[in-house]
Amino acid sequence: MWRKYLTCIAMLAVALAAMPAHADKFADILSKGVIRVVVFTDVPPFSSANVKRELEGFDVDLARMVADALGVKLELVPAAAANRIPYLLTDKADINVAAMSVTAERAKQVMYSAPYADTSLAVYGAKATAVKTAADTGKLKISVAKGTTEDVVLTALNPNADIMRLEDNASAVQAYLSGQSQLLAANSVVVVELAKKNPSKEFDFKFALRRAPAHITVKIGEHTLLRWLDTFIFQNTLNGEINKLHVKWLGGPMTAPLPPL
Repeated sequence: MWRKYLTCIAMLAVALAAMPAHADKFADILSKGVIRVVVFTDVPPFSSANVKRELEGFDVDLARMVADALGVKLELVPAAAANRIPYLLTDKADINVAAMSVTAERAKQVMYSAPYADTSLAVYGAKATAVKTAADTGKLKISVAKGTTEDVVLTALNPNADIMRLEDNASAVQAYLSGQSQLLAANSVVVVELAKKNPSKEFDFKFALRRAPAHITVKIGEHTLLRWLDTFIFQNTLNGEINKLHVKWLGGPMTAPLPPL
């Protein structure tokens, strides 16, 4: 009987030894010398292509700062809003620096860093469009990038709204510019950039969706990496480097402390 017991213990020990240990993403990044960062391709001023077809913006600069602080190379992983989390879960990227705001549903799959930028989400349209709340939208079409916080919040406010869910931000914007939709749900700083580039189009504020601080996200379980990112954000908030990104890309300094997560 004891021989069988000891044999079972030995077999269990062998089986446990054969199981792969949980890979630590932070150690893996340092070992490989590269960090893969998800960014948008079409959401200025956070990340979009310039005239040279190179990605630039707040998030791109922040990603570069992260890589420099770690002493590793930066590999940008362009993604649409709906792919930001899947790219982390399928190991196509290590972190997400794509203006992601907090929702309880997303928190089932990713962990959020401390916030690095503060923005708000709202619905915009022509001045003549009589809309003041989500309930007023009626049969008006509202274009939005699928999978964004704008999409989630707008759906919750008015499940019966006529929402055009497009694959990416550029498609949602184009739908509004071309008249396919009468309203656009978007980030406030993005709309400022759109208004500059499209002076003949009206972007009149209709109603707020919610405040939307931006966070870096990592796959659930990557606590060491998340702790390092929180420390990085804390340090670069204190030394003013993140504030410089606000001035450069968002048009002004941080006006108030960002809310803690």
